[in-house]
Amino acid sequence: MGSTKQKITTILFDCDNTLVLSEVLAFEGCADLINEIAKTKNVPLAEPFTGDTLLVEFVGQNFRGMMKSLQQRYGFDMSAAELDDYVRREEDVVIAKLKEKLQPCVGVDEVLVKLEKEDEYRLAVVSSSALRRVKASVEKVGQDKYFGERVYSAATSLEKPTSKPDPAIYLHAMKDLGVQAEECVAVEDSKSGTLSGTRAGIKVIGYVGPYGEEEREKMEGVLKEAGAVVIMRDWKEFEGIMAKIQDGSI
Repeated sequence: MGSTKQKITTILFDCDNTLVLSEVLAFEGCADLINEIAKTKNVPLAEPFTGDTLLVEFVGQNFRGMMKSLQQRYGFDMSAAELDDYVRREEDVVIAKLKEKLQPCVGVDEVLVKLEKEDEYRLAVVSSSALRRVKASVEKVGQDKYFGERVYSAATSLEKPTSKPDPAIYLHAMKDLGVQAEECVAVEDSKSGTLSGTRAGIKVIGYVGPYGEEEREKMEGVLKEAGAVVIMRDWKEFEGIMAKIQDGSI
């Protein structure tokens, strides 16, 4: 049985590995910094972190969220001032990498062009990453024209910085845009992002396009378990998925 037909007015896009292929570059950029912090705090790592190991464990979280998780795991303290300093350093390192090498996710630009032309939905970006990084990302690949100032960051846009899976950034974005959850659809590639959107009451499309073949099958299950109402393997599927959400069959 399908759900009731609804009018979707707003599409909320995650940024990293949803709009742009940034996660690998970003985690490469912050691995050295996290290893430096571990050494400074006398944290006994079995092996130094690499971009790949951070990606597997922390995909969808911002640097502040990663640091909080690592502090809990390894039992070390960090002052708010120290954390703020490391957050700024991580932003600088990652933004430099993104400006050098960033590419859009395959197929998304064609979707954005069509959405802009049809002008049926308002488009916004809702990310865990720092606002400076998100804006640098969409500007680098020429996507900024689709979103204007409708770019929201859990690390920057909120009075108290947080990270997905906290739904706060989605709730903030909807309030700022003047929309209700039932008017929105979110597109997310990670467990934390899918949980965030779902906890905010939004229907989430789970996007697995950037994952390798073996990881993709696993992530389909992870995103479904986190609340994704449908899995999208390629941006070519987006239009059909939206039609089904609009007519209530998803």
